[in-house]
Amino acid sequence: MQLAQRMSLLGTETAFEVFAKAKALEAQGKDIVHLHIGAPDFPTPENIVAAGEKALRDGWHKYTPAKGLFELREAVCEEIRERRGAEVHPDRVLIVPGGKPTMFYCMLMFGEPGAEILYPNPGFPIYESMIRFSGATPVPIELREESGFSFDAQAVLEKITPATRLLIINTPANPTGGVVPRSEMDALVRGLAEHPHVAILCDEIYSRLLYDGEEHVSILQYPEVADRAIMLDGWSKTYAMTGWRLGYGIWPESLVDHAERLQINSTSCANAATQVAAIEALRGPQDAVEEMRQAFDERRKIIHAELNDIPGFRCVMPKGAFYAFPHTAETGLSSKELEDRFLNEAGVACLSGASFGALGEGYLRFSYANSVENIREGLRRVRSYLESL
Repeated sequence: MQLAQRMSLLGTETAFEVFAKAKALEAQGKDIVHLHIGAPDFPTPENIVAAGEKALRDGWHKYTPAKGLFELREAVCEEIRERRGAEVHPDRVLIVPGGKPTMFYCMLMFGEPGAEILYPNPGFPIYESMIRFSGATPVPIELREESGFSFDAQAVLEKITPATRLLIINTPANPTGGVVPRSEMDALVRGLAEHPHVAILCDEIYSRLLYDGEEHVSILQYPEVADRAIMLDGWSKTYAMTGWRLGYGIWPESLVDHAERLQINSTSCANAATQVAAIEALRGPQDAVEEMRQAFDERRKIIHAELNDIPGFRCVMPKGAFYAFPHTAETGLSSKELEDRFLNEAGVACLSGASFGALGEGYLRFSYANSVENIREGLRRVRSYLESL
């Protein structure tokens, strides 16, 4: 069989590869501490589970409109009004099965040979993968440790050319835990006035996982770019619903019909019963969300201290999400070597920083979406292994 050439351009998400390797080792009887996957270890809150069960019993077994249930899109708009201070009409909301379809639709909409798309590096690996798959040229936005893994607005603006179609922002960020401050977002939006041909995709999936009083600054808070800004969010991280596969995109009026057609041509619609449960998630009690956030905050402080106690490691304090991104180059081993050795020899699953882009070399990503006990045990093994070399 002869595959299309573009298939050779498609990358992957290393977290799932390492997860498979870890499971294979566990099947052989080895004990593995999982500090790699970006999934809360908490169960989905019971009120949401109950709503999903009731929806199935009540007959939510059929297709929904491609954009999603109108009541759910209304609930999304209510959440955006309350937490982001922005007004959005339900017609601009597209409910999708997870966070990735919004990225996928964006790349298909803007990417083609000759086009350029700016993306964060180190950053979520699917950005670069899908940019290359679309035929466009990926242009990295450098995120540096010394700036807390935020970007410099002026440096971003200087990368824009007539070929630039799309700019991707992720705050709070995966894999670094970095948060873009309002000052840089303000400067970026001001500068984009000179580049009206550039659309913006802002991935805000970790918007409610912030610490130390950090402010979430949404692209939806800037009316001057409302006609070209796409915002991505969902239920996976906030409500521990990764396996439910549900997210949403807020699209400009000029783009939402295109996004809906891509949805119709690919997934038709999101799962009906899951959409009903998502209404309960947004409109029901939010106590569990805050309890999870506080637990992540405790783990964040512990993993930061533990990582900085490991010879050859240094780690800035993450400000959001649930990832720590320590610098590890002083160990003398590459990121991939450390990933492989920690998994196979120390029994700890973590991710090479290089799997998040070339600028991630010399770093590792550890997820603290796991218990305090597992975090302490995993990093004890890492420390012991490095001391034995």
